[in-house]
Amino acid sequence: MAKSLEKIQQGATDVLYERLTAPLLYLSSEEVGWEGLIAQAFHEPMEMEGWLSPPPSRDISLVLFQGGAMHMEQRPMNGSWKALSVHQGDLMLQAEPVPASEVRWWNLTDAPTQTFHLSLSRELFARTAEEVGDRDPDRLSLAGRTGFQDPLLMQIGFTLWRELEVHSPAGKLYAQTAAQMLAVHLLRHYTSVGEHIKEPAQGLTQQQMRRLTDFVQAHLGQDLSLEALAQQTGFSPYYFARLFRMTTGASPHQFVMQQRIERAQHLLKKTDTPLAQVALESGFANQSHLTHAFKRYLGLTPRAYRQDSTI
Repeated sequence: MAKSLEKIQQGATDVLYERLTAPLLYLSSEEVGWEGLIAQAFHEPMEMEGWLSPPPSRDISLVLFQGGAMHMEQRPMNGSWKALSVHQGDLMLQAEPVPASEVRWWNLTDAPTQTFHLSLSRELFARTAEEVGDRDPDRLSLAGRTGFQDPLLMQIGFTLWRELEVHSPAGKLYAQTAAQMLAVHLLRHYTSVGEHIKEPAQGLTQQQMRRLTDFVQAHLGQDLSLEALAQQTGFSPYYFARLFRMTTGASPHQFVMQQRIERAQHLLKKTDTPLAQVALESGFANQSHLTHAFKRYLGLTPRAYRQDSTI
């Protein structure tokens, strides 16, 4: 049971040993104010004995195992142990509050298991159920499960993790869109609502797209939300996101990022505005975020883009 941990202990420094025997939170959306869900990334301990589960939460919990593998055992207080093993790509869904329980585990590899925890707002899930499936959320049955795989849930989780890692200026907007996607996917594939979900018949009109584009360009320097964008079209956030992708082939988050890149390109090409000010006027948190976005989307830095534009 402790074989892998004993291997690490031999010659390990105090810092390394602490890292491998205590949960290490290294990314959290609570620092950037995402809405609709909370995301946290952990390096899990190599081994844990007698860990008590946290107090029950009303929110829906989804754990993505991104790396490593572990054998887990769990039991209700004074109950019997139930065992399972989880590996990279597996998921754990907790749909309802559960009584306090005791958990223990040990790694099946020599490296800490990496997990990404998503907590989806119960209120958002309920609103989505009422809107897309015309169902009373209190009568829905969303069962918890462990050790299953779902490529779309993993893709959403990886993208959210990436947005947190790079501190994307559009991360908050993507998180709101992703929360809607998670709610709809869970309703469609893990409840009886799936067959009743209503799909939009057509996309946004040209007039709605013009109004939306004008609004985004006028507010690029602000922290745009999914609700604010949806209001420009008269649709709910869920239907707006669906209609927008149907119309453009892109997500609202991708559209806003493209508008910010184009604003920055214009300022760099046509003005002598300092790079830090270009970042702020284009809606980026700072010059570092602007540089990262340019490298990601254009393959060069803002400074290099300005120099190339003046040749």
